[in-house]
Amino acid sequence: MDRSVSGTLKAKRTDCAGGAILAAAALWHCGRAPLILDLKTARPDFDHIVAVFKEEKYWGAISKTNHAVLRYREPVYASVRELVMSYFHEYFLPDGRKTLRSFSKPLDLSRYGGGWITDSDKIMDIIYDLDRSLHTEIVTREGVKRLRKADQIEIEAGEITAS
Repeated sequence: MDRSVSGTLKAKRTDCAGGAILAAAALWHCGRAPLILDLKTARPDFDHIVAVFKEEKYWGAISKTNHAVLRYREPVYASVRELVMSYFHEYFLPDGRKTLRSFSKPLDLSRYGGGWITDSDKIMDIIYDLDRSLHTEIVTREGVKRLRKADQIEIEAGEITAS
């Protein structure tokens, strides 16, 4: 899959990484920093990448997902951690186990120049760097044992997807 901005626009579809890259490019075009961050999960769940932005002193996010609850976040969060925690309760497996475990610092794509807008190979380098970057733990192994599972209504709401 070509996750470059041009590839995503041409295909008119993408995954979360391509969506975050496209959103970061749009933010950059509007004069903001092109920032993305990684949300790491416990297996077998999938990690997620979002574009983040700051409005005055508050953080918000743009996210591509097929699920109804892992989308845009208004810029009302005082820190990146607070923003990430707004996703915590929506990260669970079909059996209700919570899976969000850690998050990266925002990665500024401008440090890669502008080639990532058209070159999918540069996107793979960025995703590799993001995945290998230092991540902040959200919950310890002991803490995971104490997490409440999502209940049935949360599980059903989590199954709502965009068409």
